Amino acid sequence: MASVWAKSVVNLQVLAVFFCLMVCLPPGGGQKKKENLLSEKVDQMMEWSSRRSVIRMNGDKFRRFVKAPPRNYSVIVMFTALQPQRQCSVCRQANEEYQVLANSWRYSSAFSNKLFFTVVDYDEGADVFQQLNMNSAPTFMHFPAKGKPKRADTFDLQRIGFASEQLAKWIADRTDVQIRVFRPPNYSGTIALALLVSLVGGLLYLRRNNLEFIYNKTGWAMAALCVVFAMTSGQMWNHIRGPPYAHKNPQNGQVMLQSPWGWCYSMKLPPPREMLAREESSAWLALAWWCFSLVSCSPSSGPSTMDTPTASLLSEQTQ
Repeated sequence: MASVWAKSVVNLQVLAVFFCLMVCLPPGGGQKKKENLLSEKVDQMMEWSSRRSVIRMNGDKFRRFVKAPPRNYSVIVMFTALQPQRQCSVCRQANEEYQVLANSWRYSSAFSNKLFFTVVDYDEGADVFQQLNMNSAPTFMHFPAKGKPKRADTFDLQRIGFASEQLAKWIADRTDVQIRVFRPPNYSGTIALALLVSLVGGLLYLRRNNLEFIYNKTGWAMAALCVVFAMTSGQMWNHIRGPPYAHKNPQNGQVMLQSPWGWCYSMKLPPPREMLAREESSAWLALAWWCFSLVSCSPSSGPSTMDTPTASLLSEQTQ
């Protein structure tokens, strides 16, 4: 009886020790390993972002830091082909806008480790293009922190364009991260204005003894007509309003493309005949008015309009 009691006491002691170990030891070594791996990935992405706003990735980096879990950050990836032998001019233009957006996020006060900008070039990660069944470039995709990318996570480049502002709106819709785009100063307009002023000033200085061309009515009439035609053109309206390349009807989902004759459902469809007739008649009226203005403003070919005292003085000198 005593031996049985002793064995039961030993068993209770073993159970107590085992229970204490279960309570005191940290839960799940796999969970800790997962957290360490996530921390390592975030630190590596932050280090790359501190060097360059857009992180260049190959196939291995893409699968490890973008596709493979764990991941608590969103990634914007631009799939492109920037090598000169690819001759992709659109890729270079899209890359410039993408760099502007990434720099705006990197140097903003709201920068955090919740969003990263990366790029995968075809010549550095052709296996990634094959894995995603991608056969066109450039393409922008959003890889969320949780789950797989949906259809809306692919940026509609053909309909919206690749301006930095449009990309920022799309990112805000997918990640709730607001990015204010800061473009670097462009001094080309200032330089062009300075050259124009210098050219006009030099011309006036060289012709300072003969400035009669300033009072030429025909020249001023042609300049005024050119300004009127430019200001009333559709290109000026597009420059001021900045309309989208295409518009999607929210009711039926039909996409309409913009053309010189308004909104058409396809660029291949010819405009209506009445619209063509209206455009043609307007062009002929404008041309007729331009010719009439030139004729009315041209100097007369009659006798000299020199005043009488000057004419008499010249006649006396000739005599």
